Amino acid sequence: MKEVELLIIGSGPAGLCAAISAASSGAKVLVLERSFRPGGQLIKQTHMFFGSESQYASHRGVDIAGILLKKIEEFGDLIEIMLNATAVGFYEDNVVTVLKDEKEYFKIKAQSVICATGAYEKSLAFPNNDLPGIYGAGAVQTLMNVYGICPGNRVLMVGAGNIGVIVSYQLMQAGIEVVAVLDAAPRIGAYLVHASKLARMGVPILTSHTVKEAIGTDCLEAAVVCEVDDRFRPIPGTEKRYDVDVMCISVGLNPLNELLAMRGVEMKYVAQLSGYVPMRTENCETAIPGIFVAGDASGIEEASSAMAEGYLAGLCAAAKLGHVPADFEQRRKTYLKELEDLRSGPVGDRIRAGMKISRL
Repeated sequence: MKEVELLIIGSGPAGLCAAISAASSGAKVLVLERSFRPGGQLIKQTHMFFGSESQYASHRGVDIAGILLKKIEEFGDLIEIMLNATAVGFYEDNVVTVLKDEKEYFKIKAQSVICATGAYEKSLAFPNNDLPGIYGAGAVQTLMNVYGICPGNRVLMVGAGNIGVIVSYQLMQAGIEVVAVLDAAPRIGAYLVHASKLARMGVPILTSHTVKEAIGTDCLEAAVVCEVDDRFRPIPGTEKRYDVDVMCISVGLNPLNELLAMRGVEMKYVAQLSGYVPMRTENCETAIPGIFVAGDASGIEEASSAMAEGYLAGLCAAAKLGHVPADFEQRRKTYLKELEDLRSGPVGDRIRAGMKISRL
């Protein structure tokens, strides 16, 4: 059994920032990453970030991943990143079981753990939704921006939130036709700065619309959509058919925190945070002392918030282990203020409400 001081599960924006923050306090960190490459969602995000300088505003996600990894290199052997290593179990005494390279199985015992496992994409129920050619938006981003693979020629985007609109624009940048973007809600959820790019390029954004069915034998050949009423019920006679070979589903994310539930962390369903989330303190510590959470695993937000939470969780987890820097309280207040600013205004109402419900 491998013994470590601080184990961080996930190397996305929250996990990388947590590692940097903890190591800067003197903690020795092991980061587990199930993929062949660290960075999580950042490595497939080619759009510019909003926020402040501390959240790398005006940088692209893929560039932010590089910046964070370069910082990690500066800590030498204080931070180790183990790739192709999936945490498959989380047990009492902070024992985590790991599958490495799909063949090696071993255990890690950690003094403290930060769960930064991120989120998974929601699906949408309609006839034939399992046809080849129907993807989640994250899968399409991965195909294009990580592997350089074109998913198809004509795309229908389902979901007009930030992810759906941004991925639609990236598809068009790759020379792929986006026939329409639709959303069941009466208004789009994306920032107007993103949606306006599609509008200028002539892509129709259809609100109060949903998918009625997918058509195809061996793969997607067409999609039938229809309007919905104010209770999201299909309106007969409003059907439209789009001949497409790709349907991209972008209807939200769920927190990925089954490991925390397995460990026995107190969980609660919080609609404002998009699913079951762990109850935790303002310092990101769960009801089990020494177990922390950061990023989308604690509730779906933007990557900027995930980074700020990662820094906070890393600082507080290191302090729990006895690594308390002289500027601990100043740093803690700075990270809390950054999160407060990121969650301010009408856009953050939902997140703030969810945080109150999930607070220990």
